[in-house]
Amino acid sequence: MSDNPMPSSFDGNPEFKEETAGQKLRRRLREEPLIPLGCAATSYALYRAYRSMKAKDSVELNRMFRARIYAQAFTLLAVVAGGMYYKNERQQRKEFERALEARKQQEKRDAWLRELEIRDKEDRDWRERHAAIEAAAKEAAKGGPRPAPAAAASAMASDQSRTAEAPVEVSEEKKKGGVLDAVKSLLSGGK
Repeated sequence: MSDNPMPSSFDGNPEFKEETAGQKLRRRLREEPLIPLGCAATSYALYRAYRSMKAKDSVELNRMFRARIYAQAFTLLAVVAGGMYYKNERQQRKEFERALEARKQQEKRDAWLRELEIRDKEDRDWRERHAAIEAAAKEAAKGGPRPAPAAAASAMASDQSRTAEAPVEVSEEKKKGGVLDAVKSLLSGGK
């Protein structure tokens, strides 16, 4: 199974790519130029009707209202015809956008899980260091040998550098359990 959830029919197809709102508007205007033309004609007829009403020219007013109706009918016809003509392409584009959204959601989820793994590892390392410090403090309280301060500081520094560089082992995480396992069980539905 491929890591890419995008259907293979979209691979390499220059028609289907991620686009901004402006690019989408320009593409739609190129595909269906009659719709904006009908909207402009309707607006012009309404403007002329308004001017006729102000001038109290009822003949021109009625003529412009009829022109508005014709322009709206033209626009509606252009919308229906364009919808029928571009039906298949729109379905393919919706499928592409759903697949693209699913891929983005998966990437976001993976990044979130990686962050949780890192935080879980840091938490476990902190607990181990804290337990070691407590054990050393108890030994010191009993009168046992004290570790050298420089050696303790270098041990803590090496732990921190190891935390930043070491890859997280999933099998170790499952053995110890933690926040990551709880989140994974929530996401998988408690399986």
